[in-house]
Amino acid sequence: MEAIQEDLATLEPVPWLSNPATRVQVLRLDRVHPLISGNKWYKLRFYLETARSSGKKVVTFGGAYSNHILATAAACNQAGIPCAGIIRGEAPPQYSETLRDAVSLGMELHFIAREAYRQKQLPAALADTSCLVIPEGGYGIPGMLGAATMPFISGTFDRICCATGTGTMMAGLLHSAAKGTAVTGFSVLKNHKSLTQEVAALLPPSSPSGIIYHDFHFGGYAKYNPTLIRFMNELYAQTGIPTDFVYTAKLFYGVKAMLEQDFKTDRNILVIHSGGLQGNRSLPKGALIF
Repeated sequence: MEAIQEDLATLEPVPWLSNPATRVQVLRLDRVHPLISGNKWYKLRFYLETARSSGKKVVTFGGAYSNHILATAAACNQAGIPCAGIIRGEAPPQYSETLRDAVSLGMELHFIAREAYRQKQLPAALADTSCLVIPEGGYGIPGMLGAATMPFISGTFDRICCATGTGTMMAGLLHSAAKGTAVTGFSVLKNHKSLTQEVAALLPPSSPSGIIYHDFHFGGYAKYNPTLIRFMNELYAQTGIPTDFVYTAKLFYGVKAMLEQDFKTDRNILVIHSGGLQGNRSLPKGALIF
């Protein structure tokens, strides 16, 4: 398997999003690895160090198309760490491509009922196993500290923008961004009003707070419509930057909209491309031009 290549996480100007007053650059974390993609590697790195030193099996949670599940399977495979994925819902007659890939990388899959999943219960098969549990999306102090090691985020920017699910990456940005840099999240979940508190819970009390927009989720997690798909194709045609419909497309769409509104006084904006392109495999074939 390919090694993580953090040196490929480069800054790339995006003239299509920029204007005469504001320069927009994207941090291409999607390039560091095809499976341990983008911010997933950074959120996992300290959890994996602990698992390796303790000899514990990694156990984590996700859905049938979860970027986090696939990234964890690939990272554990690369590090020689046994792992298991707790998957939301009943086992389907046929696994998604994401789950098939995770199994091929050595991850055990355990399917649990949705209510048990909400309570993050471990199945009986893991009850006697020495486990290191990684919360969904890498949420937790180790995940936040790992996200804080992403390159360039301590640079001189007026604003850093990211997609937010659990808020782990946003907390890492707040932890390491230079003083005076606004950190802005674009929530991909509908009505996730507790997100601000969940981000703050990972940080020291004196940490700066960020801004979260809740109007660019396109109906909720993993929801989309023709407008978002057209935007993804136009963004790629104009810039060569591929996005996924779950996270990064909603981020770029929101940034473009806000450049006409709240971001008018910014002169230098960094947008974090957090990877996760494999999620597009759930879209109808031919929907995207990339």
